[in-house]
Amino acid sequence: MRIIFAGTPEAAVPTLRALLSSSHEVALVITRPPARRGRGKTMHPSPVAEVAAQAGVELLETTTLKTPEIGERLAEVGADLGVVVAYGGLVPPAVLAMPTHGWVNLHFSDLPRWRGAAPVQWAIREGDPTTASCVFTLEEGLDTGDVYSRVEVPIGRESAGELLTSMAQAGAGQVLAVVDALEDGSATAIPQRTEGITHARRLEHADGYVSFTHDAAHEDRVIRSVTPNPGAYTVLPGRARMKLGVATPVERDDLEPGQLEVTKKQVTVGCARGALVLGQVAPAGKSWMDAAAWARGARPDAGMRLGGELEDAR
Repeated sequence: MRIIFAGTPEAAVPTLRALLSSSHEVALVITRPPARRGRGKTMHPSPVAEVAAQAGVELLETTTLKTPEIGERLAEVGADLGVVVAYGGLVPPAVLAMPTHGWVNLHFSDLPRWRGAAPVQWAIREGDPTTASCVFTLEEGLDTGDVYSRVEVPIGRESAGELLTSMAQAGAGQVLAVVDALEDGSATAIPQRTEGITHARRLEHADGYVSFTHDAAHEDRVIRSVTPNPGAYTVLPGRARMKLGVATPVERDDLEPGQLEVTKKQVTVGCARGALVLGQVAPAGKSWMDAAAWARGARPDAGMRLGGELEDAR
């Protein structure tokens, strides 16, 4: 089949590579324009753009598909199918109707749970034991289309970045199977359930705050849900911020919320119930380091507390 592919971040790359290596033809790739990345904040093309350029596929970098000029170009492609993986923009109705078989989307949630921008992050944050990757028909509603394929995925101790990476790799084959089935006429789609609908808004900086005033399991999920982006952090006395990497919850009942226990090898912080053994940390203006190395340099006193209520940390 002749395909238009739309995607932007690294999570979209495995599916694009799978389609490029298949018997199908990727006639056009749509992605977001170059963005600033890294410490130098220099402009970089999207990961999808880099793969398309390497493959010699026509590339359209745009923030919108609503202009007449873009509509005309997409119509000229004469696509049989459109495939979307985390493009980051809406596909307007006129464009949805162009390909013979419409558009399909790979979404990293167990639809209709966690429709929206950050499904993996919210599944972790809310303690879901499993999630799923779904390939569904793209339509005007937000992630509302009929589902062609659903693959359940267990959630363990991964960070959002780790889980998304593994789901993106597995989802590539899932998309390819649906494309093959659409080509030979064997594909069937099932309507989504009408109950259990939840929405996964994009997580913001404030969502990464760790107060240590909840139980350790909750604080652990908060950290993993925002790792690597937008990132977890807490505050030190004086309100200086410190970034937090993934930590380990432990059963402890002898530490108050935010109270530190420092040994030569580790730093443990009390929570409302249980405690967290800190992993990597990054004090303001410094690079990531092991928490024990930070404590050796900072020499926190016995009464030092981390975190506190969010309004006190702003």
